[in-house]
Amino acid sequence: MQKRQLLKLIGVALATAAIPGMVLARNHTPRGPVTAKDVPYLRGGETRPILNGSNFRGRIGESYRAAAEIPDLLDQLYCYCECETTVGHKSLKSCFVDLHGANCGICQKEALLAWNLNRKGLSVLEIRNQVDRTFMNI
Repeated sequence: MQKRQLLKLIGVALATAAIPGMVLARNHTPRGPVTAKDVPYLRGGETRPILNGSNFRGRIGESYRAAAEIPDLLDQLYCYCECETTVGHKSLKSCFVDLHGANCGICQKEALLAWNLNRKGLSVLEIRNQVDRTFMNI
């Protein structure tokens, strides 16, 4: 098994491991924007602010604006471009606090998917599961 595949499997296993309170969190659908208090044990710990999306055009700008609307959610998502191992990012949110997200289509697609699923009212864990299913085999 390649190192990249192994890291993905470990990440998914950690993200879906049995954690006290997970059943409640999995069944919880927030009525407003998802915040870190919804599922505090999933946070990556990124504290820097998202860059201003108006500095970018097209899908890049859309992804930065989406990230600015759901920073706490993105901090609870694994980034499938592997930037955690290559540049030390803590979560998908990290990709949008610098220019990394402007140069990575995976980050952009993942952020926009999470934003759309959040708008539909899915819980953090439901969003994580959908993101994992979508990006696991890229």
